[in-house]
Amino acid sequence: MPMAPQPLGRRERNKQAKLERIIAAAGELFAEHGIDEVTTQQIADKADIGTGTLFLYAKTKGELLLLVQNAHYATALDRGRTAAAGAQSTLDRVLALVAPIVECNRVQVDNGRTYLREMVFGEPTEPHHAEALSIVRRTEQAIADILTQHAEIDEPDASTLARVISAVLFLSMASSADAATSAAEIVASIRTQVAVILPR
Repeated sequence: MPMAPQPLGRRERNKQAKLERIIAAAGELFAEHGIDEVTTQQIADKADIGTGTLFLYAKTKGELLLLVQNAHYATALDRGRTAAAGAQSTLDRVLALVAPIVECNRVQVDNGRTYLREMVFGEPTEPHHAEALSIVRRTEQAIADILTQHAEIDEPDASTLARVISAVLFLSMASSADAATSAAEIVASIRTQVAVILPR
């Protein structure tokens, strides 16, 4: 008989509460001012912790942004999976999957670009960076699943094509520095590129 999970001890509950305060404080400040205009001291003050404690959870602002944004991107991927299930064509399914990720990236353009940079160039052994890469892998797997199920592409080719589509997605988001460029415009650009590479 499986054992029921044990309740968290006081120390673990305190750590979890601090983490939640850090995520909330950093998320609010980053959204309001952008990552470049926020200091770690401001985040620590808003979370009601010392900066030394803050650095136990994330050593840099980049890591803090990964911590905050990973949750948003994971939620966006879940929304995309749901939307993709209701789309008709393979292309529409892929676009329905990635559109919420683009929208998430454009909430605060500088934060979105910094998140992508941290994802690509961050410290590979850092846990928040590893989680960001895990979200990329899950996105690619979701694209590959669409391709195998709805375009009848075999798994190895679908995985390769999914990586190409993922590259199109992330390069399209990273290259759109102009805050006036809407998520819909980026998705339209992605549609044009993906339509060319999908089998007809």
